[in-house]
Amino acid sequence: MKPLEGVVILDLSRVLAAPFGTMIMAELGATVIKVERPGAGDETRVNQPMIKGESGYFFIGNRSKQSITLNLKHPEAQKIVRELAAKSDIVVENYTVGTLARVGLDYESLKKVNPRLVYVSLTGFGQDGPYAKRLGYDTIIQAMSGLTGLTGEKGRGPVKAGLPMGDLNAALWTVIAALTGLAGRNASGHGCYIDVSMLDTMIAMLSVSAARYFALGEVPERMGNEHLGRVPSGAWQCQDGKWVQISTSENQWPALCKALEIEEWGRSPEVATNDARVVHRDQVKQRLAEVVAKWTRPALLDRCEKLGVPIGPVNDLHDVMNDPHVRARGSVKSFNHPVVGEFGALAVPLKFRDLDEPDVGRPPLLGEHTEKVLKERLGMTDAHINQLRAQGAI
Repeated sequence: MKPLEGVVILDLSRVLAAPFGTMIMAELGATVIKVERPGAGDETRVNQPMIKGESGYFFIGNRSKQSITLNLKHPEAQKIVRELAAKSDIVVENYTVGTLARVGLDYESLKKVNPRLVYVSLTGFGQDGPYAKRLGYDTIIQAMSGLTGLTGEKGRGPVKAGLPMGDLNAALWTVIAALTGLAGRNASGHGCYIDVSMLDTMIAMLSVSAARYFALGEVPERMGNEHLGRVPSGAWQCQDGKWVQISTSENQWPALCKALEIEEWGRSPEVATNDARVVHRDQVKQRLAEVVAKWTRPALLDRCEKLGVPIGPVNDLHDVMNDPHVRARGSVKSFNHPVVGEFGALAVPLKFRDLDEPDVGRPPLLGEHTEKVLKERLGMTDAHINQLRAQGAI
């Protein structure tokens, strides 16, 4: 049995943030019914990268789901959503504030047909506040949350993260919201509404930088690969042109100096303690750059690991996908798609004992499960389904 087996989620979300969250729950065993627009589907079905007419972008957030097509502007389609919500545990949506209320699909409307419903709304800025009506795009959220301002090389301009962290972080909080809502329902006997804001979730992750602001009144500067309070911590280039990331605590500094064969310099009062190294940061960086450049990456990794020095290769995506540890952990898998064939996938990174592991499923074709869901969940006949299709409701 999978952890979320028996949980039914009605997924009214699109694009990346909320769909990525519902995909995680689908692969943990929940039945996720994704509602898409007839003819077009989720906006990301046409996003690059494309392969054989299918979107790899769509694949990353929609594995293991069922797809039904409903025209939510049509009264009959709205009725179907209400009927499905009555038989669901969770609804997840990410429409702009007020959109679903206008068609009677908001929490207040749906809890009338299902008082035990957990309803999660994910928006850029939340349901209230002066920014509530704004559109929330990942790069804007990164910028406004302070993440972009913290990212980049010292003395240079701000840089967004290399991944859509505003979206992906919000996806994880969407999962947390849904599952805590279920726990609350089990305790109270009734459902709830959960307002999740992408901006809120990114601000909640400011953690160490916020601690410096609260403690010191300091606005941290951009530090690139370095650490504000620990030296050395950063990336250095080896003789073969490849890079390593080194980060040592106070206790590991002597081991690093031994590994690099600079023990005498490492005992110098100017660099012997972390506080001293922070003061002489540039000197330490320059000396390590000179020494690391004498080593090939494999040789340096081997020597440091034997001496207990925290070090790792700065990997590109090819390195990551073929790393023996990554492969051994099952982090990279694949699914078979009826159009594309075998396609790589990154597994849900949870390992269970006494419950079944999450599987990597395939993303659905557009509307693939419309008839199945309407028949099995709502008891509709072929004649009724054909009528809805002729009316433009499905």
